[in-house]
Amino acid sequence: MKGMDTRAAAQRFADTWQHGWTHHDTDAIVALYRDDAVHISMPFRPPHEGRAAIADYVRWSFTGETDPQVTFAAPLVDGDQAAIEFRVHALDDDRPVTLAGCVLVRFDADGLAVRTRDYWHTTDGHV
Repeated sequence: MKGMDTRAAAQRFADTWQHGWTHHDTDAIVALYRDDAVHISMPFRPPHEGRAAIADYVRWSFTGETDPQVTFAAPLVDGDQAAIEFRVHALDDDRPVTLAGCVLVRFDADGLAVRTRDYWHTTDGHV
């Protein structure tokens, strides 16, 4: 972990995801991940392995979503890992939804995400 500030990497991850999700900027989000990173979007889904697969997943997840209002909380950091809660109010195929969740991130020595795992839930309406 020499030279890498996990707290700064985690805050950059949260800020970039918040802005990137708000503006559906897949490129900015994917730049947070190492080329061989692995992302698990829900516990029982197969992993998205590599930047290209993560980009495909992010693009797919934005499909049908409009006007997202995204907030990421301050990261909780331990060693090379962070936990970051998030909440999104959006229209999904023109119906209001709220998505709330948490992402667990492990960073490499350069501050790039090497493994991420999301836990989230959606509900109809804005809560």
